[in-house]
This record gives sequence, structure tokens and C-alpha cells, in this order.
Amino acid sequence: MKNQDQLRSTLQRLDNYSYKAYKDIKGKYDFLDFTLIIDYVQGDPFAAPSQLRVQVPQSIAGFPSFLYESKSREVALRDYLTRQFRKAAAKVSDSRGTGKSGLIAMTAVGQEVLPRTATFVDESMVEARFVVGLPAKGRKILGRQAADMLCEDIPEIVDQALIYQSLSPKAIRHHVETVEDADWLRQQLSERNLTAFVPNGAILPRRSGVDDRPLDDPNVVPFQSPPELEVSFDCPNRGTVKGMGIPEGITLIVGGGYHGKSTLLQALELGIYNHLPDDGRELVVTNPNAVKIRAEDGRNVVGVDISPFINQLPQGRSTTDFSSPNASGSTSQAANIVEALEAGAKVLLVDEDTAATNFMIRDRRMQQLISKDKEPITPFIDKIQQLYQDYQVSTILVMGGSGDYFDMANTVIAMENFRPYEVTEKAKAIAEENRTERKIEGGQQFGKITPRIPLADSIDPSRGKKSVNVKVRDDDEVSFGNEEIDLASVEQLVDKGQLRAIAAAIVYAKKQYLDGKRTLPEILDMVFADLEEQGLDAITVSPQHDLTGFRRFELAAALNRLRTLAVQS
Repeated sequence: MKNQDQLRSTLQRLDNYSYKAYKDIKGKYDFLDFTLIIDYVQGDPFAAPSQLRVQVPQSIAGFPSFLYESKSREVALRDYLTRQFRKAAAKVSDSRGTGKSGLIAMTAVGQEVLPRTATFVDESMVEARFVVGLPAKGRKILGRQAADMLCEDIPEIVDQALIYQSLSPKAIRHHVETVEDADWLRQQLSERNLTAFVPNGAILPRRSGVDDRPLDDPNVVPFQSPPELEVSFDCPNRGTVKGMGIPEGITLIVGGGYHGKSTLLQALELGIYNHLPDDGRELVVTNPNAVKIRAEDGRNVVGVDISPFINQLPQGRSTTDFSSPNASGSTSQAANIVEALEAGAKVLLVDEDTAATNFMIRDRRMQQLISKDKEPITPFIDKIQQLYQDYQVSTILVMGGSGDYFDMANTVIAMENFRPYEVTEKAKAIAEENRTERKIEGGQQFGKITPRIPLADSIDPSRGKKSVNVKVRDDDEVSFGNEEIDLASVEQLVDKGQLRAIAAAIVYAKKQYLDGKRTLPEILDMVFADLEEQGLDAITVSPQHDLTGFRRFELAAALNRLRTLAVQS
């Protein structure tokens, strides 16, 4: 293995050479306290930056084993180190020439604590993966600046971000223990017959639609559970925590406009993830198999059995094997529910603001005007209890416009000025006093959930001469071969790295498990078994620095939105 001095000498020798000569530095270098690995060297200063890794032996890094002794703690520590590396890199990263020259950066992070391929920790070492924009003037190498970056700046970053003695033990421990408590709380939900938990004192409002940090306002209202729904947990680290437990079954969140209904639901949507200490939602936890459902006009639907909700379409079109390149609001929402159930969802999260009205309710007057034999849609109101009774799938529903759902609800929570009140008895009394007289149209059972078999030939990541050409262009779109997968309506995706990992997982699943016999749920099980055993590196052929953990539901959602997808029952 070459050493730091040899790398510096090589870079100085390359000064003023053509940019492509940087390829000579690919390889491993001994820096005494760590190893620098240059995995990929960019071919142009304007191209995607070079990919590097550092590996620091634990004899140098010095992180106590109790900080990573469990999966929960390991992910939390890795997240903390990622944030510290980003912060240290930002101090020294500077423009040093053309294009991306001078860049030293690690993958972007948000408020969520997620497994990422940016950092790794075990008993032998700490590894960090990052990118560097090797400096150039025009397309000529700036070798001395490159030597300063790789031989001076990177050791400084390592010392500041990856050495335990350089960091705050108190802050690390707080970060790790907060995440561990959240994971523990989430695991307790099913044992307590709860779908979600919101602690007293939580700050749910965010700064804006593009800033997910907690609202910084002296008038913000901390969350306080209604007494009827208050539950208590004894967490492993912080001790007793009290707050609102949302029971399994059908829960309505009601209230006037701007009183916090959707804010609460949005917190529950993201309660599937852990959050930073002091995020305000760090102990808001939701069943990990909760899926946000919405209408999605224009989406592609392939071979989905939407017959529990829709039948007798004009021209005799089948709804047991329904396909459409341009689904309506109601058919897309039906497909979204059935696809979520196929993937294993146990809680559905629905906001009337993003739902199709004709899918949610058909009142008595409309039933009289348009008889059932002329209406293909069975509204969600007539299936919501069957879904719970037949499949133990709960629903949390924001509903401010129709009291007809009072009849179906097991729990009703009213939001008033961002404070929740338990009003189930009052809602049931109103429902009894003001009977809707509407006819129940859903039959006796929910209906079958039919798993589909995706066909490998319909999933083609190639483009031109590249057998795999997959890119993430925006925060909600994946370029997959010649197709674009639109994920704008998959609301529980929070990180661009999740899209990269999902795209890689689709390619991986095609190569490994799509055989024309396995169903989609079976394929998801196999992919996630590999991820559990090997981590995100399982789905790529070489080390990647910018992948983020994702769930089976979002992987299924991406596959379902691939317009070339073909399936068989």
C-alpha cells in the first residue's frame, strides 16, 4: 500500500497535466491513523465528483462498544458521525478552480435518523464515504491544491469528526439514547394494541413546507394528550414518558380548518422514522407498517384487483385485473390501498384533502339519485370496518367534511387550536340522534387481496449502450432506463438517497428474484432479508456513499409506478 507522502508526490507531479491523468491516483493509501481509499476518479471537473472512503481503526477512533452494541444504537451513531463529517467538511470545502473543484462533501441529511451508506461503525473500524471535486483550472490538474485537499484537509476532517476524543461524549450518548428510546416505543405499540403514540410536550408544527425543522415560535402549542387516551411507557433511557396512544381500529381526526388535523397526521406519517433529538417529534412513533394513502390522478396501474371497491365498469372492463395508464382519482386511490395491503400494510393514513371525494363517501341523497346498480364505486366508508375485521388493518382518517364516518369510528379525536380532545361518545351520540339513513353498500366482507407476479422482462434499466442507466433527477423522480418513475405522491419518502437505493433495489430484485413464479410480497421479503443481513451494500456492485434506508412499501410503490411493468396473477 502506498502512503500519504507518495500520494502527495504523485499529485504534485501531475500538476498542469490533462485532467484525465488524475486516474493515476486511484487506490489505497496509508495515512498512519487511517486508510484513504480512492474508489472512483472523475474524468472531468464538471462531472460527478470522485468517490473516496476513509477507514479509521477503532484503536484510533476509540468509540466505546456500548454506543453501537445494538442495531438501533449503531444506526444512531452512524447518523451522528455523518452529521459531524458533513459539518467538518463544510468548513474546508471551497471553490478551488473549475466546476466542482475543491468540493469535499458527504450525502445530505434531514431531520430523520436513517441507515445510510455514508458511515459505518463496528468493533474493528469506522468508515466514512464521501465525494471530492478534484481541482482543475479549465481541464488542467491543479496538483498542489489537490495535495492540500487530500493530504491536509481530509486528515483534519477525520480528526474532527471520526475520533471519539474530538467529539462530545454527552451529545453522542443523547443522540444514541433518543433513537433507542424511539425504536423501543415503536416496538411496544402492537403489544399495547396501539397504532401510534404522541408524547406530551411534542412540537408537531414545522417551520414551512420546505423546512422540516420544528416551528420556532413562542406561541407554538406543545402537544398534550386528552386524559382518556393518555398512556405511559417506561423507556430504556429517559424513563417514564406519557402521551396520547391511538388505539387500533378506526380513528377519526376531526376539527375546524387550521386547527392542527393535518399537522397531527403528517407527524404520524413520519412516525415510521426516528428523528433527531430536539426535533419535537423525536418520540412520535407510528406502526412501522403504516402507509399514507391518497388519490393520484393519472398514475399507471397494472393488474390490480380493485374489486373490493370498484365493480361493473362500463364496457365490461375487469376490476379483478385492472390496468390503466391514466387512472382516475377514485381508481388510483383504490389501487393505492390494494397495493399497500399486498405489500403488508397494517395501518392506512388518509387525509380527506388528498382523497377522492366520490371514493370516500356516497351520501343518502346521492344513493337515491344514482342507484347502486349504476354506481361502480363502493365507497371507503363501507369497507373501512371490514378491512379491520377481516385483515386487522387499522385506519387513521382526517375528516372535517362528513359526519357519516362517526358511525364507523372506534375513536374520534377533535383538534382545537392544536390541542386534541377525545370526543368519541359525543360523536356517537350525534350519529344516533341524526341518523344518515344511507344504505351500506359494501357487502359482508372486504374481499380478496390477490398478490401479483411481476415479470422480469418488463423491467428494463438499460438505455443506449448501458445495461443499467438509473439516475435520480429530482427529489421525487427516478430515471429508470428509458422510463421516468414519478414518486411525487409517495409521501413517506423523505430523502433523495432513498430514491437511489430503491432504484438499485429494483435492479437487484430483477437479477436475483424475479423468476415469473414469485409474487411481489415474496420478492419484497427476499430483498429485505438480504438488506437485513448485509445492509444497503447488498444491492450494489460497488461501495456507494449516498444510499439511504427505505421500506418495502416505497419499493413496491416505485415498482408499481414503472409504466412498463407487466404482471400476472
